[in-house]
Amino acid sequence: MPQDRHDDPFEWIDEQSERRRRAGLVRTLTPRPADSPLLDLAGNDYLGLARHPEVTAAAGAAAARWGAGSTGSRLVTGHTELHAALEAELAAFCGFEAALVFSSGYAANLAAVAALSGRDALVLSDAGNHASLIDGCRLSRAEVAVVPHADPEAVRKALETASRTETTSRRALVVTDSVFSVDGDAAPLPGLAAACRAHGAALVVDDAHGFGVLGDGGRGAPYAAGLAGAPDVVVTVTLSKALGSQGGAVLGPARVIEHLVNSARTFIFDTGLNPAAVGAAQASLRLLRREPERAERARAVATALYERFTAAGLSAVRPDASVVSVRAPSPERAVRWAADCRAAGLAVGCFRPPSVPDGISRLRLTARADLTDQQIEEAADAVVRTAPTA
Repeated sequence: MPQDRHDDPFEWIDEQSERRRRAGLVRTLTPRPADSPLLDLAGNDYLGLARHPEVTAAAGAAAARWGAGSTGSRLVTGHTELHAALEAELAAFCGFEAALVFSSGYAANLAAVAALSGRDALVLSDAGNHASLIDGCRLSRAEVAVVPHADPEAVRKALETASRTETTSRRALVVTDSVFSVDGDAAPLPGLAAACRAHGAALVVDDAHGFGVLGDGGRGAPYAAGLAGAPDVVVTVTLSKALGSQGGAVLGPARVIEHLVNSARTFIFDTGLNPAAVGAAQASLRLLRREPERAERARAVATALYERFTAAGLSAVRPDASVVSVRAPSPERAVRWAADCRAAGLAVGCFRPPSVPDGISRLRLTARADLTDQQIEEAADAVVRTAPTA
């Protein structure tokens, strides 16, 4: 018997799809071939290590020795000597007491926020934070307040108000990206840390876009801000951006890492990161230690792109790391602009609502340390030449 349309449990999906289509917000998957001819400024391979021979060889060697998968959660069979070695090297490189590797940066952020807060805690989250931090706040069961973007004074006032109105003290956590993924601007970490310390709050920093690019030899934004190893600071990083691999990690005091091992659901109940990704990340980290100039080169490439765009009259945001953002007139024209860039041989990111907190559509380019001066000029020319007219 034909199903009555009003009994269709997924009818609402068709309605939402139609609304997305009318708003010009439909997203599609486009498979990327292994030998793509496009110049890639859409991915996050900031240091140009994803295809480095040493990195890919290390991935293959790790898979050959340890297997294609880690076979279980880290607390069962998924914790290998390779995982432990990478954690020790990450902690030492970034200046923290200990580290814990997760299957993704997203999982690391969920763990850090949810496991360090809880039902009786207060979490202050920057208005520009990444979706993974936002989801961590939602899962935390804490009282969550969104504070104005990159505003230490707003954080200080919120903590002060909370301490005045409460009869008993409670845990407080301030959560922020170090470099925000939409515009590439950096958080004022010293000011945020001072606001936290004035009220006994912890600071959690997602350094996904700072690690490998900022700080001495790419040691990250917290290192550059003098916060590495601080007892009241926890940092998350990804292994999938500057290190060109996959996975994520939480860095911080040893007692915090031990707490995560015992309470973080995305650690306890998730299969451990596969050995190939661990081996690749370890090789990338060692390569970065040997070639620290890669971090400086990534920043220089970003600055060169920004200067070229602004000289051509485009509305670009000055980059603090490797993300270069160029504003578009509308979602539809942003999509067309990205497609025109692609036709010109350049892959760029296209950020539209709801991915952008301010509702402004953008092209998002990621500078790479391995780009030549000629490639920088070609990329900038493609963006400028295909820019929408007013």
